[in-house]
Amino acid sequence: MRILAAGDHFVAPDLFTRELTAEIGTGHSIAELRLPWPLTPFGRVAEVDEASGDEDTMVTALRGAQVCVTQMAPVTRKILEGAPDLRLVVIGRGGPVNVNLEAAKEHGVQVCNTPGRNAAATAEYTVGMMLAAMRRIPETSAALAAGRWAGEFYTYDNCGPGLDGATVGLIGCGAVGSRVARALTALGARVRLYDPYADERVLRESGEPVADLDDLLRGSDVVSLHARLTPETRGLLGARELALLPEGAVVVNCARGALLDEDALCDALESGRLAAAGLDVFAVEPPPPDSRLRTAPRLVMTPHLAGANTSVAHNAARIAAAEVGRFLRGEPLAHRVV
Repeated sequence: MRILAAGDHFVAPDLFTRELTAEIGTGHSIAELRLPWPLTPFGRVAEVDEASGDEDTMVTALRGAQVCVTQMAPVTRKILEGAPDLRLVVIGRGGPVNVNLEAAKEHGVQVCNTPGRNAAATAEYTVGMMLAAMRRIPETSAALAAGRWAGEFYTYDNCGPGLDGATVGLIGCGAVGSRVARALTALGARVRLYDPYADERVLRESGEPVADLDDLLRGSDVVSLHARLTPETRGLLGARELALLPEGAVVVNCARGALLDEDALCDALESGRLAAAGLDVFAVEPPPPDSRLRTAPRLVMTPHLAGANTSVAHNAARIAAAEVGRFLRGEPLAHRVV
């Protein structure tokens, strides 16, 4: 069996190889390829999204391979047509957006993903982003690094709100949202949840279910996005929705940039209606030089890091390797999407 481990600078090729060897032994040929992400942002490659690398490189690397394990490699129709031996693709991420699933099905290629591999990391980061934005942590750190003891941030008007006693509205209650809910509850927040696709039992276990998004927004001191990006959720929070939030609310997005209207967010920050915001994701990554986000007040920004810690890389490689093991043993795949 020939396997291509198409890693990157986060889930490295040799990490895939180590986990594969631990799972299936040494009796297989494993070729390694390193893709440029995240040193180069991901983007659209032919008909697939959020991919790293190019079609010609993948066609060459997949020659004779029956299995491809990757996180960011594009798996387009052209690549599938150029890899007639390929039978399994395992994507080390929560959603296989970089795979043309229809073409994979047509070519008899099974596709698996690795759900939940970064849920804990993203949940931790989301709560950290809330605290950073609410408690003005980046601003005060920068002031002290510049040699200024920013005592004004201890005044009532500048110190910022806390999570204890706050009402936090979460939009989405999947693997990440449910973990954020548990963490916030432990910190003393009241958690309200809007997710029309989630099981009612899961919602009740995580907080207070809310059937209407507008109702959630009107009653939230903090709102955090945890929805997948679909045609229905694109632009989910626009000017109208942000205007429903109470004066002085905080908005956090560590999910997908296009869920939020960034111009409307800048308007709300510049007018003072919103106390603060935290973004780890953007409609265009990185934001262009003339983006209003770069000068918006009270905005904490990080470069799409919420799902990145060392445990996540190991989780992705381990879950992917387990799927390859099942495939080789003829067992049902645990996370098959096609």
